[in-house]
Amino acid sequence: MSTRRQLLRLGAASGILGATGGLASLAGRLTDAPAAAATVAPPAVVPPPFTVPLTVPQTLRPVRRTATTDYYSVTMHRRRLEILPGTRTEVYTYNGDLPGPTIRARSGRRVVVQQRNRLDMPTAVHLHGGATTPGDDGSGGVTIAPGGERVYAYPNHQPHATLWMHDHTHHMEAEHLYRGLSSLYLLTDATEEALPLPRGSFDVPLVLRDAHFDAAAQLVWTMDDVENRNTILVNGRPTPRFRVQARRYRLRLVNSSNMRIFLLRLADSGIFHVIGSDGGLLEAPVDTSYLLLSPGERLEVVVDFARYAPGSSVVLENLMGPGPTDQVGQVMRFDVVPAAGRDRSAVPARLRTLPALPTPTVRRQVELRMDEPGTGHRAYIDGKVFDPARIDTTIAWGTTEEWTVTNANTTIPHNFHMHLVQFRVLDRGPNPADPTESGLKDTVTIFPGQSVRLQATFNTWRGVYPYHCHMVDHSGMGMMAQFRIV
Repeated sequence: MSTRRQLLRLGAASGILGATGGLASLAGRLTDAPAAAATVAPPAVVPPPFTVPLTVPQTLRPVRRTATTDYYSVTMHRRRLEILPGTRTEVYTYNGDLPGPTIRARSGRRVVVQQRNRLDMPTAVHLHGGATTPGDDGSGGVTIAPGGERVYAYPNHQPHATLWMHDHTHHMEAEHLYRGLSSLYLLTDATEEALPLPRGSFDVPLVLRDAHFDAAAQLVWTMDDVENRNTILVNGRPTPRFRVQARRYRLRLVNSSNMRIFLLRLADSGIFHVIGSDGGLLEAPVDTSYLLLSPGERLEVVVDFARYAPGSSVVLENLMGPGPTDQVGQVMRFDVVPAAGRDRSAVPARLRTLPALPTPTVRRQVELRMDEPGTGHRAYIDGKVFDPARIDTTIAWGTTEEWTVTNANTTIPHNFHMHLVQFRVLDRGPNPADPTESGLKDTVTIFPGQSVRLQATFNTWRGVYPYHCHMVDHSGMGMMAQFRIV
């Protein structure tokens, strides 16, 4: 049962998130699913698992600092990087790296980024999860011409969160993201800094994605190609190994794939202490053996590697297809070494307090749908293909709205991303939201036939912003719309 159609029918039948048994129930159904048919052979240049060491994206230094603002400079280039050992792959990069360098920001302190486009096509840079003005949203309405530049300002009037930046050029966003235009933006504040969570070199981002390489180690780009992107990359490295001390680590998981949904598990079914999601820390940790992460979603977990003997290893597995297990079933390996000193970190029973949910004044229904396999290649929100000249929804500034978003497909998963706002997941049809979804979110998974009820308050900026499926090939095929806040 390795094809997309078979896996997703299985997911729809089980109810996925919110069903009895939750992620554990889903994992039990899918654990062996990708193993039955290995129809796509890996390119010869892909190394065996765990032969390449993990690298961590570098932190970008400001070019200038004032009392209120940090200024950065980023250049978009084509580069030929060694992703698969002994070869060079052409990718699109921010400052020459894959993923690009990390910006570390602080709530209440402004960030200004000068983006220079040295590619031969227009680009637009979106701060995913950021509360920014319409002009700085980077949602594709205003692009950076080849050879041009644009300044984006981020006020950071929002709490701590693991955010990320990626291209959002209309009709080109899917290919640009696939070819490498993504980087991290880690926002902190006093609430987060006051907690005894692992920090410094023990706070590690893991940017996950998949790719399809040809025999010459070049990326193969085909829209909606979910069957052949079977090389798993972590921080741009293929199925890497990572040396960890026998102590706690904070792992920031970011799914930067175009289409792949990950269902993650440690090989020994060890516990993840989930401490955060898209919009920052949860109110309290959630202990689980499984993590579901669709494109654009983030999860923050603490793993205590002290439970493993020095000299041992544990593999981070992926239980979700499509693709054969020998290619997509392993994500990375953690190799445990003795701790260099006492671990003074901890996972507090209370992490933060989220604002109370106000009573919504408007309720809306939103339908996501695309042509089923074999019937076409278009995608829709409420029956319409995206038109940047059309406003689909008008919202009164300051109001709280409840949206019920339904995936009307029978075999295809989607997810749902709103620009500008973080929302709360209220439920999944008749079932409660998964505990890992209890915090602030900007992207949420919706499997075939499911409905998810969300609540958001629109009290920052007025203007036009998009909402769309963040399985980015789907949005590039038309599954995007726009709201205007007035």
